[in-house]
Amino acid sequence: MPSATMTSKGQITVPVEIRRALELDAGDRVDFVLRDDGVVEMRPGSVDLRSLFGCLDPRGRSATIDEMEQAIAEEATKG
Repeated sequence: MPSATMTSKGQITVPVEIRRALELDAGDRVDFVLRDDGVVEMRPGSVDLRSLFGCLDPRGRSATIDEMEQAIAEEATKG
């Protein structure tokens, strides 16, 4: 399991295996989610808009904000 050590300034270096899995590069933002069970999730904070192309059906009714956010979250976790 990859691990990191926190500096006195609260900084850590994300292990290379994690950076590769999340496709993170220098300057990318990450989001941290604290779940009710105490587990912290780290997710890419930005998504390349081109990766979202075609994820919503343009026919029929418009997508709700919740549906759009869910589609974005699903694409962001693909790897």
